[in-house]
Amino acid sequence: MSIAPEITCRLTREALAIARRAGTRILEVYGAGEYQVRYKADQTPVTTADLAAHELILEELQKLDPCLPVLSEESDAITFEERNGWSAYWLVDPLDGTREFLRRNGEFSVIIALVVNNKPVAGVIVAPVLDIAYFATQGGGAFKQTGDEEPCSIHVRSAPRQVTVARSRSPKTGPRLQEFLDAIGEHDEISMGSALKSCLVAEGTADIYARLGPTGEWDTAAAQCIVEEAGGYICDMNSRNLTYNMRESLINPNFLVYGDDAIDWVQHLSPDMQQV
Repeated sequence: MSIAPEITCRLTREALAIARRAGTRILEVYGAGEYQVRYKADQTPVTTADLAAHELILEELQKLDPCLPVLSEESDAITFEERNGWSAYWLVDPLDGTREFLRRNGEFSVIIALVVNNKPVAGVIVAPVLDIAYFATQGGGAFKQTGDEEPCSIHVRSAPRQVTVARSRSPKTGPRLQEFLDAIGEHDEISMGSALKSCLVAEGTADIYARLGPTGEWDTAAAQCIVEEAGGYICDMNSRNLTYNMRESLINPNFLVYGDDAIDWVQHLSPDMQQV
């Protein structure tokens, strides 16, 4: 299946507007400071804000194009047998960075991606507290918009001698990540929550982001489109682009987000990390 570029552009604009409205709904809950929290089997938190955003996005995407299925992190389980027949669908994380939401640092986002033939062809990431949006359409470039300003084109940068690493806000550094950082050598770091770390690479503020732990496909699809349209890469430990809806599990492999492919980032990974 293919979708005409002009239709993809229109769907991207519509998805961006929907993500903004979901962000407004989240801010209503965030501002009131009253929400319930439950924990999934993997101990990741879900709040009433996650569910409110999920319901809004699901309803509006289905109105936008009833023929396009929606797979959301907060959806009821959809079997691989069912979704394996999808050639195009929406992939959504209604509130990426729930822990950042609970910490009230503002570094959470709404993520919507359009996936066609197992690859993201459109992606939007909206950070409602920061009032920033990133978006991209395959072949159309990547953009950042702050507030009501005009969107500006973004691009990855050539890595300087001392690279900048994007990393999570977690105060703990796992042994595998520490090993990777040590192998890079002297470097600067920027801490950020949710998929916004990948956006730092896309806009040329950071050079590398290593994710050496579990994530869902909904966490990366929009970011992948944005990073790739900005000239960068999101690859697994064997330098292969991430793909979507190709197996029963929706958990990504470990991956690297980088802008400058003149650097062999994989060389900084130990052999056991490269096999994950």
